[in-house]
Amino acid sequence: MARVTLGLGVSHGPMLSTPPEQWDGRVAADRLNPDHAFRGGSYTFDELVELRSGEHLSAQIVLPERVTRHAACQRAIEALAARLDRSRPDVLVLVGNDQREIFTPEFTPTFSIFCGETIRNPALSEEHLATLRPGLAVAHWANSPDEDAAYPGAPDLGRHVIGSVTREAFDVAAMSALPEGPRGRSLPHAFGFLYRRIMQDRPIPAVLVVQNTFFPPNQPSAGRCFELGRAIGRAIASWPSDRRVGIIASGGLSHFVIDEEFDRQAIAAMQAKDKAALERIPADRFRSGTSETKNWITAVGALAGTGLEMTLLDYVPCYRSEAGTGNAMAFATWD
Repeated sequence: MARVTLGLGVSHGPMLSTPPEQWDGRVAADRLNPDHAFRGGSYTFDELVELRSGEHLSAQIVLPERVTRHAACQRAIEALAARLDRSRPDVLVLVGNDQREIFTPEFTPTFSIFCGETIRNPALSEEHLATLRPGLAVAHWANSPDEDAAYPGAPDLGRHVIGSVTREAFDVAAMSALPEGPRGRSLPHAFGFLYRRIMQDRPIPAVLVVQNTFFPPNQPSAGRCFELGRAIGRAIASWPSDRRVGIIASGGLSHFVIDEEFDRQAIAAMQAKDKAALERIPADRFRSGTSETKNWITAVGALAGTGLEMTLLDYVPCYRSEAGTGNAMAFATWD
């Protein structure tokens, strides 16, 4: 039977692939956003500045600090890429989310699994790049290739996982091809980042698990994600193959407003494989980009029965404004 030999977890935020001198490229948009999610509430930029004044976040956004934190993130990404290269599993299960890149408000499944032969990652045209929100185009290289790319799927494992988790009462959508989304994309950036920066354009056959972490009303709970992961782990263990499987979670941790308290709580619970502790985190903490932490939770569930243990390589809160906007980056292995 197949066995899981490696797990990785990595944030994928644009700041990871943006020069630190340009981290403030999104601050103008932050200031205009009237609805920043933070610890159960919703705030304007100015309200966050006042609320968090005691944290002295202005000291966290000076350029020397940004340079230091950016460098720490690059070292962690390089370490994960090297770890994957050393292990080089035969097949990967990638857990990520979609942000209206392939699904639309007319059709948004809670869980979907790709079981096709080919995963397409098209290059972005200059016209498309021009439509991206401020501060995003500079980082697109980390998600999209210079020329259209096609990566191998793992349809035999994909179909086996879909059948197995369906028998365990997970009604997942099955995809033999990725939909072309409303903006002409056919691979969410949660996955493009893994191909570009962790696999370094040397793709390994993969199954994609796409979760709707962002969009009401059908977001899965943290507990449901953990249990889906457990079901995926059992599916892999029952797959009649001698291939070695790696599991990679993409996304998180807290953003677009950083909450280090949430991050510490979630990391500790994931290291302990403690589903109950994850379920005790209030559901309203998993909003906006912070919801991507659920991709990690699904991976934790899948790895829970393997005997592999989580090692946190680094945790780097990358602030871009005195309001606490930015992205808390985390990097982990399961060995």
